[in-house]
Amino acid sequence: MVNTLTNQTDTYGWGAIALHWIVALAVIGMYPLGWYIDTLTYYDPEYRTIPHIHKSIGLILAAVVGIRIVWRLANKTPSAIATHSPLVRLGAHAAHIALYALILTVLASGYLISTADGRGIEVFNWFMVPAIPELIEHQEDIAGSVHWYAATSLVILAGLHAVAALKHHFIDKDETLNRMLGKQETP
Repeated sequence: MVNTLTNQTDTYGWGAIALHWIVALAVIGMYPLGWYIDTLTYYDPEYRTIPHIHKSIGLILAAVVGIRIVWRLANKTPSAIATHSPLVRLGAHAAHIALYALILTVLASGYLISTADGRGIEVFNWFMVPAIPELIEHQEDIAGSVHWYAATSLVILAGLHAVAALKHHFIDKDETLNRMLGKQETP
């Protein structure tokens, strides 16, 4: 098991592992919650509470993603697994960049949807995140479309990311998944 907070040459530390799984679980949970919100009408009892929860989690997730990016920049990345080809390494790198870009797009567009009317977002009634002035005409509709397509793309890419990790674990029998589960590489 990993016993350090920071990344090592051959494995991720608990900081990166915890941030990875917090973001992954939030993304997995937020997508169906967003779908459910789309089914609500003005007269549904959850019409106000479920979107409030979705927005609150989204803003907390934005802070966690910000911490994750800073953590990623401040920590060395473990070396690539020797059996991975240059093409696999390039694909993994491109997929990670796309995952970060998509999650930032989802978070930004969600904020723009929620604040298009000029009101800030109350986060679990703990504090208010202020709105910025409307940036474009029909901001809520445009940001809504961007949010949906980016979130759907994010979930699809995250699913492919998970399938690739399982492929590496069960077919290639390499340490790709173990490194993000906190298990030390076998010599």
